[in-house]
Amino acid sequence: MNELGMLTALIALPLVGGILLALLPGLRPEPARILTFALMLVTFLLSLALLAIPAGSSWNEGPFPWVPRFGISYLLGADGIAALLILLTTLLAPLVLLASYGHVHDRIRQHCVLLLLMEAGVIGVFCALDLVLFYVFFEMSLIPLYFLVGIYGGARRVYAAFKFVIFTMAGSLLMLLGILYLIHKTGSAAYPDLLRVSLSATEQFYLFWAFAAAFAVKVPLVPFHTWLPDAHVEAPTGGSVILAGVTLKMGTYGLLRFALPLFPAAAVDAVPWFLALSVIGILYGALLAWAQRDMKKLIAYSSISHMGFVVLGLFALTGTATSGAVLQMVNHGIATGALFLLVGMLYERAHRRGLDDFGGLAQTMPVFSVFLVLATLSSIGLPGLNGFVGEFLILLGTFRDHPVAAALASLGVLLGAIYMLGLLKAVLFGPVRNHRSAAYSDLTIREVSMLCPLVILMFWIGLFPGPLLRRIEPCVNQMLEAPQLELSRHREEASPVPRTATLRDGSQP
Repeated sequence: MNELGMLTALIALPLVGGILLALLPGLRPEPARILTFALMLVTFLLSLALLAIPAGSSWNEGPFPWVPRFGISYLLGADGIAALLILLTTLLAPLVLLASYGHVHDRIRQHCVLLLLMEAGVIGVFCALDLVLFYVFFEMSLIPLYFLVGIYGGARRVYAAFKFVIFTMAGSLLMLLGILYLIHKTGSAAYPDLLRVSLSATEQFYLFWAFAAAFAVKVPLVPFHTWLPDAHVEAPTGGSVILAGVTLKMGTYGLLRFALPLFPAAAVDAVPWFLALSVIGILYGALLAWAQRDMKKLIAYSSISHMGFVVLGLFALTGTATSGAVLQMVNHGIATGALFLLVGMLYERAHRRGLDDFGGLAQTMPVFSVFLVLATLSSIGLPGLNGFVGEFLILLGTFRDHPVAAALASLGVLLGAIYMLGLLKAVLFGPVRNHRSAAYSDLTIREVSMLCPLVILMFWIGLFPGPLLRRIEPCVNQMLEAPQLELSRHREEASPVPRTATLRDGSQP
C-alpha cells in the first residue's frame, strides 16, 4: 500500500502528543501524566493491529518523495520482526510512565514529553525503510534519553549522559558517512532499491564496518560497552527500562535489517570477528555481573552478556539461530525490563540497592519476592519461561557450524544462573542485614499491575512460542536467502553444501 496509515499513526500519536504537551506550560503534573498515559495506551492498542499482518508479509506505507533530488523518501514498513519490536516498545512505554510515579517528582510535564518523543523515535527506527529516515529516527531517539538520564538521574547523571551521547554519536557518524556514499553511488536511500545494488568487495567491506560500528556501540558489544553500566546506574528506573528494553534492540535490529542484507559478502567475511566478540561479551559481561554488589550494575552487565547471545545468533547465519536471536530480543526486553522495575521499586522504599543491604525480604515482602523470582528465572532461561526458548534456539542453530563458539557461549548460561541466583539469595533469603527491612511495604496495586503483563508474557512465550516463531521465521528466511543472491553465492564458494541447503539447518530456500 502507498497511502499513509497505521505505521504513520503509531509514530505521529506520541510525536504530536509530545510536541503539544511541550507547548502547554501551564498544564499541571497530574493531567499531564493522564494525557500521556492515554496517548501511550491508544498507541499500544493501535499497535496490536500489527498482529494481523500475515506471516511472511509486511505492512508498507510510501514511498512519498521527501528530498527527491537525492532519492530520499518517506518509506515505512513492518514485517513480523519489526512488528514484535514495535509491540514491545508500545507495551513498555506506559509501564515506564507508571513507574515514574515513585521517583519523578519535579518537571513532570517535561518528563512526559521526553517519554513520548522517545517512544516515537524508537517506533520510527523499527519502521523506517529509507536509510536517511532511519538515521533521523535513530538520532531522534538518542536526544530524549540523554535528557532523561541527565536531568532525572543520579549523582553522576551528567557524566553518564555525556558518555552515552559521545559513544553513540561517534558510531552514528560512521553510519552517516556510509549512507551518504550509498546515496552518491546509487541515487537512492530506499532499502528495497539498495538491496538490488551491486557493490564491489572493497565497497562492501568499508560500508559494512561503518554500519556495524554504529550498531555495535548501540548493542553494545565489547569493547564498546563501557557507556552502558554508567547510563543504567545513573538513569531513573524508567530510563533503565527503556534503555534495556528497547534501545539496545536498535543495534541488533540494525545489524539484521541493514548490515547483513545490504553488504552480504562483507558480513560473511566478518562472521569470525563477530562470533568472537559475541562470546567475549557473553563471558566478560557475565563475569563482571557476578562481581557486582550493586543490583543495577549487576543487571546492566547481565544485559551485555544477554545481548551477546543475540549477536551470536545473528552471525551464525542460520535460520534457527537468527530466529532465536529475534525472539531473544523480545525476551530480554521483557525479563530485564521487569528486573529494572523491581529494583526501582525496592530503591523507592530503601533508597539503596546493594546486595549487602538486604536479606530476608521473602518474609516481609512476599509479593515482591514472587515477582523477583519469576523475573530472575526468566532471565537465566529456566525451561517453561521465555528466556529458555531464545537461548536454546541460538545455541542449537550455532552449534552445527560453530561448535566451539556455542560451547563457550553455553558457559554464559551457567554463569548467568550463578550471579542471578546469588542476587535472589542475598536479597530474599538468609539473615536480615537491615533492621528497617521489616518496615518496607509490599508492592502496591499500581506496581503489581505494571509487572503482571510482563509475567504473563514470560509464561506465554515460554510455553507457546510457536505463534511468534511462525511470524519470525519467514522474515528471517527471506533476509538470509531471497534478496541476497550474493550471500548465497558466497556460501556456495566457501562450502560444498548444495544450493538447496543454504540455511544449513534443514530448511529449503
